Amino acid sequence: MNAQATDARPRDREATRERILCAARTLFGEQGYERVTVRMIAAAADANVALVGRYFGSKAGLFGAVLDGEPTFGDLFGGDFEGLPRRLAEYAAARMEQPPESPILRTLERSAGHPEVQAVARERLMTAVLKPLEERLDGPDAHARARMATGTLIGIGAMRRRLGPEKPTPADVDRLTAVFEACLKVSPA
Repeated sequence: MNAQATDARPRDREATRERILCAARTLFGEQGYERVTVRMIAAAADANVALVGRYFGSKAGLFGAVLDGEPTFGDLFGGDFEGLPRRLAEYAAARMEQPPESPILRTLERSAGHPEVQAVARERLMTAVLKPLEERLDGPDAHARARMATGTLIGIGAMRRRLGPEKPTPADVDRLTAVFEACLKVSPA
C-alpha cells in the first residue's frame, strides 16, 4: 500500500502542475498578464495558491513556463539557408497586418514592458529567436547579425502596435527580404 501511495503522489503533483499551466495559459490568453492574479489561476486550476509558488516561483515564473509551451521559430529557421531571408520577410510582413496567432504570444507582445515580464520576455527572445537564428549563421559576427535580424522582426510588431495594422504588399516582402539578406550576410573584411 505504501508503494501505491508513493506511486500516486508524483502523478498527482504532475497533474496539479499541468492544471495550473492550463489555467494560466487560458487566463493569460484571455485577459492578459496584468489582469490575471495567482489566485485566479489557482481557483481555475482547483489548486492551492501556494502550489503556484512551489511549482513556478512566481506569477512571472508561471508565465515563463506557459511561454515555454508555445510554438517556436523552428520551422521558420529550418530549411535551406538561402531561403531564410525570404521566410523571415514573409513572417515579418504577416506581422505588419496581424499579431501572432497564439494568444499567449499576443499577451507577451502586449505586456513585454511590464516589469515582471521583462526578464521572462528577454529570456524567451533569447531562447526562441536570437540563439536559434545565431546557430544557423556561419562566419564571423553571427551574434551581431542575428541581433540585427531579430531587431527587424521585433520592430515590425512594435510598429503595428503603435501605428495600427497595415496590409503588406509584395513590394514590402521584397524590401524586407533585402533587409534580412543584409542582416544575415557576412560583411566583407
